[in-house]
Amino acid sequence: MWSILFFIESILLGIGLAMDAFSVSLANGLNEPCMRKRKILAIAGVFAFFQFLMPLIGWSCVHTMAQLFAKFEKMIPWIALILLCFIGGKMLIEGVKKKDEDVCSCEPIAIAALTVQGIATSIDALSVGFTISEYGLWQALVACLLIGAVTFGICLGGVLLGRKVGTKLSNKASILGGVILIAIGIEIFLTGIF
Repeated sequence: MWSILFFIESILLGIGLAMDAFSVSLANGLNEPCMRKRKILAIAGVFAFFQFLMPLIGWSCVHTMAQLFAKFEKMIPWIALILLCFIGGKMLIEGVKKKDEDVCSCEPIAIAALTVQGIATSIDALSVGFTISEYGLWQALVACLLIGAVTFGICLGGVLLGRKVGTKLSNKASILGGVILIAIGIEIFLTGIF
């Protein structure tokens, strides 16, 4: 099972799972264009951590309590929709209220909001635990580490890109970031329901 195909599949899974986190990272960069490097790394790290953790939890559920997870799986689209629309709506309202002011005076993202974003964008990764259920523990860990590493790189790029564009968009960036988060929440919801 330790073939080149195993690594390619894990990396491709990571790319697929990281797309929502990339968009939210982009929105965070748009919202806070003067973000420090330490915070950029922290944002990418939070998303990578949850993208690593959720498939591992899903894998554990398959091996321990699959029936409980099957009931919870139906709620995933609703949870993502509510969380991302709440955070996106808050960013949108702040962007509309904001007058022409310094782009670096915007409200930074709090760790609680970042954690909620990390959970909301990775909660659908729980189901990846089903796709890797035939893996042993070490293979599941390596696959999840690869998913987390890919997510880290993609989200790092998302925040940097958002920061760069955010300084050009001035205070309209928060509005755009909020719209992106709401759109991601709706997309996750519609994909999960249909």
